[in-house]
Amino acid sequence: MNRNIGVLISGRGSNLQAIIDAIRGGRLDARIAVVISNRADAYGLERARAAGIEALVRDHKAWPTREAYEAALVGELRAREVGLVCLAGFMRLLGPTFVGAFPNRILNIHPALLPSFPGMHAQRQAVEHGVKISGVTVHLVDTTLDGGPIVMQAAVPVLDDDTEDTLADRILAEEHRVYPEAIARVIAGGWRIDGRRLVAEGR
Repeated sequence: MNRNIGVLISGRGSNLQAIIDAIRGGRLDARIAVVISNRADAYGLERARAAGIEALVRDHKAWPTREAYEAALVGELRAREVGLVCLAGFMRLLGPTFVGAFPNRILNIHPALLPSFPGMHAQRQAVEHGVKISGVTVHLVDTTLDGGPIVMQAAVPVLDDDTEDTLADRILAEEHRVYPEAIARVIAGGWRIDGRRLVAEGR
C-alpha cells in the first residue's frame, strides 16, 4: 500500500501527535502527506505545522451539501497521493462519497471495545453501564457508525472509582500506543476482509 497518510482532525490532535512521534521514532514506516481539519481552531493544526506537515482547514459549513464537502476532501487527499486516511478525532460521519473513494483505506480509532459503546461519550457509557473492561478499537471505516471491520483492539480495566475523565485518560494512553501499530499493520498488507473480519492472507 502507498505509505502516504492523510490525517483528518477536528480537535487537539493527540493521536495525530502519536502518529508523528511513531514515524520520527522509526516505529511506523509512513509519511504524513497532509493534515486536514474541519475546524480552524483545532490545536492539531499547530502540531502538524510544528512538525513541518502541510495543514489545511476545510470547514464543512462552507459547502452546500455533505457530498460536496466530501468530494472536496477527496480531491485534496488524491492531489497529495494519499494511500491511507486516518481519522484522529474527526467529528464528522463520512458518507458514501468519501468512503467509496478510499475503500478499506480509512482507519478510525474509538475509545471502547466495539461493538460496545459506539458513538459519542463512549467512556461515560462504559462507566454508567458498569462494565469491568473497556478499551480501544482501531477499525476500517464504512458508512455505518463505528461499524467497520476491526483491525486491532486493546483492553483497559474500568476501576471501581473511575469517572468518565479518569477512564478516558487511561484509554487515551492506549490509543497512542495502538493506533500507530494498527496503521503499520494495514500499510504492510497481507490481509483481506472476510465478511466483517480482517484476517491474514491465506487463512
